[in-house]
Order: sequence, then structure tokens, then C-alpha cells
Amino acid sequence: MIAIIDYGAGNLRSLENTFAALGVAAKICSSPKEIATAAGIVIPGVGSFSTGMEGLRRSGLLDALQEAVHVQRKPCLGVCLGMQLLADSGHEDGEYRGLGWFPGTVKYIEPAKSEFRVPHMGWNEVYVRLQSPLFEGMGERPIFYFVHSYSFRPEIGSEDCVSATCEHGTEIVAAIQRDNIFGVQFHPEKSQEDGLILLKNFLRLL
Repeated sequence: MIAIIDYGAGNLRSLENTFAALGVAAKICSSPKEIATAAGIVIPGVGSFSTGMEGLRRSGLLDALQEAVHVQRKPCLGVCLGMQLLADSGHEDGEYRGLGWFPGTVKYIEPAKSEFRVPHMGWNEVYVRLQSPLFEGMGERPIFYFVHSYSFRPEIGSEDCVSATCEHGTEIVAAIQRDNIFGVQFHPEKSQEDGLILLKNFLRLL
């Protein structure tokens, strides 16, 4: 079973429905016991960094997530805001501490040219930078759907966690990975064929 973490953020049902369409049991989970019995973890989310972290703290699931991901080493996928929360900190309406699973911070996108608007919304080619199990079976430049105004920036010296990038008037980190933990800034559940391939690849890690 895939545990989709419920911490009050949006976008849970669309991921649950997509996994169901792939023939995989996925459950929106709000208790440590459910996380403990899951084969894999998905941290979804849309919204602000501060609200997301506050929701995680209030959920009472932080210890269960640490146990599942770092001790039991279950595969974990952060999606959109869920990826951003993996960072050390986020700078949206102030500075807030994240989960700290990836060295770096989340900051506002600043395109170099005015024709690139924020939020970054719509379809974008992605450049795969590292060999990654998530991107197996795709072309060199798969296309995914993005909706976000902030993006992850790795700490200097920790860029080796970046598995894919895209361009939107500046280089944006599109995916990160380290050991059993993965994050994607785009929405695979809204990205048609390439998105389904990516989720299938994640399921192969279970």
C-alpha cells in the first residue's frame, strides 16, 4: 500500500485516483500506524511552505515519517510542495524550517527575462541530469506539468542531489534524489504519459 500523507494540503485525491488507475492500492493516511504498514510514502501538496510545514507538525506524523523513511528506508516521493518541504528551509512570507532531508532552501523564482511569468505554470521540457530510476523509459527531454512560484535551490556543494532541471527564464530544479528519497517539482498525476511512467517507476522501487 502507498501512504499518501494527509497534512491538510491539497492534491491528495488526484494522486490517489492516479495510483488506483495504475492498479495500486493507495490510501490517504493521517495516522502513524498507517504509515508504519505502508510499502512506500508520497508527500503531496499545493500551497505555501509555511502552511505545509505547520500542517505536518500539527498532524503528529513527523516521527512516523522519520522512522519510515530514514530507519526503515521506505521509498518516499515528494510532489510539488511535498518536494519543497524536503529542503532545509523555505523563504515564503518569512523563513521557515523544512524537513531538512536535502541541503538547500526554497526561494521565489526570478526569471532573467520579463516574458517568463511567475507562477511558472504549464508544460515544460525537463532535462534529466543524473541516471535516475524515476526517469527510466522516457526520452531525453520528457514533458511535465508545473504550477509553482517557488523552487528548490541546493546548498553549494550539494548539487549532486539534482536529478533533473527545466528552464523558465532561469534554471529551475525539477527533481531531486538521494538514496530512497525522491522529489519532483512538477505534477506527475497531471502529466499524462510521462507522468504515468514516472509513477510506475516509483512503484518498482517498493
